[in-house]
Amino acid sequence: MITTDDRHWWYRGRRRVLRATLDGLALPWPCAILDAGCGSGRTLDELSDYGDAWGVDLSREAVNATRARGHEASLAEVEDLPFPDASFDLVTCLDVIEHTPDDRRTLSELRRVTRPGGALVVTVPAHPSLWSAHDEANRHYRRYTRRALIAAAVEAGWAVDENTYFNAALLAPAAVVRVARRGAGSPRSELSLTPPALDRVLEWPSRAEAALLRAGVRLPVGLSLLAVLRAGEPVGVPSAAVARPAIAA
Repeated sequence: MITTDDRHWWYRGRRRVLRATLDGLALPWPCAILDAGCGSGRTLDELSDYGDAWGVDLSREAVNATRARGHEASLAEVEDLPFPDASFDLVTCLDVIEHTPDDRRTLSELRRVTRPGGALVVTVPAHPSLWSAHDEANRHYRRYTRRALIAAAVEAGWAVDENTYFNAALLAPAAVVRVARRGAGSPRSELSLTPPALDRVLEWPSRAEAALLRAGVRLPVGLSLLAVLRAGEPVGVPSAAVARPAIAA
């Protein structure tokens, strides 16, 4: 991921979808932002347009790559974040919670660090029936239905603002590839199956989807799910403004 995040069509497409979503939110300025599971730090380049952005990741290599981009980042698990309660106006957690054993615990911890009225934008892989060697290679614990994602969010104390599928154009071809590859050799991520020369072409469906989402259209099918969640009043945390979040080493 660190080596391909800048140029790979899948990551570029997800960033387009994210920006279309964020542009539709009423965010304060300056906005305190956390990218939980920041990977290479490339998404923080985008998030910095909306305010002051920080990252966390459990990989030291990822944290170092993020810092090399000029962003502040901490080495931490998303289930145990090194920030006080109610530190952030916006949290993003993009294709991360499927990597955690207990998604309710993860979502609860993300809510803890989100200010009252703040938002969490979360993306996850969709359709458990499409479980494949790709998921095993990427160490997923689960894929999601819309109902399962909403249930996990509500149980963790979030209110659901909106949700949509995306990567709709990829659903049929991905299903064909995954059925064909079942039982074929060692697990391997499908992101490695497309040559870099096709990145620009393969990004075009995500451009179209981002335009639809920006116009308020919600997609009924897709290989991925996106939800915008809102934090209510946390127990024991006042609704007044809090200090700038402390960043752990």
